[in-house]
Amino acid sequence: MPYKTILVHVDHARHAEARLLAAASVAADCSAHLIGAAMSGVSRYVYQDGATDLLQTVLATHMEELNRRANASLDVFERIAAGVAVRSFERRLVDDEPGAALALQARYADLVVLSQSDPDDPVARMTPGLPEYVMLASARPVLVIPHAGPFPVIGSEVLVAWDASTAATRALANALPLLKRARRVTVAVFNPDDAHGQEPGADIALYLARHGVKADVMAQHTSIDIGEALLSLAADVDANLIVMGCYGHARLRELMLGGVTATILKSMTAPVLMSH
Repeated sequence: MPYKTILVHVDHARHAEARLLAAASVAADCSAHLIGAAMSGVSRYVYQDGATDLLQTVLATHMEELNRRANASLDVFERIAAGVAVRSFERRLVDDEPGAALALQARYADLVVLSQSDPDDPVARMTPGLPEYVMLASARPVLVIPHAGPFPVIGSEVLVAWDASTAATRALANALPLLKRARRVTVAVFNPDDAHGQEPGADIALYLARHGVKADVMAQHTSIDIGEALLSLAADVDANLIVMGCYGHARLRELMLGGVTATILKSMTAPVLMSH
């Protein structure tokens, strides 16, 4: 199924423009509708008491500043979307904090675009673990853009991490619109076991071929961390997109991630499309 609606997080972090440009480029390539969502940063639960009007309290000045910043960021979003010639786009200012708002809105989109967490960015530090939370709290694929860039082209050279798991299956299916447009797709199978059959990767390559995607399979045995091996292979094949499953679960705001997922989200060197 092609992407029809793409959601991107809009804020004033130092990597925001790279994220917005990546989302706009994918939306333009896929002829998708692009939604830029900026959040006030105040949880929607504060507004549940109808008798409380924050704009009439001591928080009024603070709320006005939060909304001013959000709208300024949305102005940048509109400029970038128009410059890339996205077919249709819209801006949204949401009274909520980013994690909850994006996880909720993601359910009405085919793809969500976020930035890798950056502990050196004061703005990004206000939403630690945002990509992880949205991935685990929503049922949608998330495209994570590294904070070390730029990435003018995303998805021409794709590396798929395949381990025959449910999460990897979802990620592969969710990435099909991009895989069909790629020049080269490489499927990586690390330390294959019986779940991969007699010829590791052959079944998934056949599945992709039926979707019009020609893929090269690389089965490798490695004794190092799988996440590090995946990043090394991504560099070897010049991948500008990694597709993989996200492993873990969210309990309230506590994130529990698998080792490979944590390694990639911490050390990614190329955009990563993940599904849980």
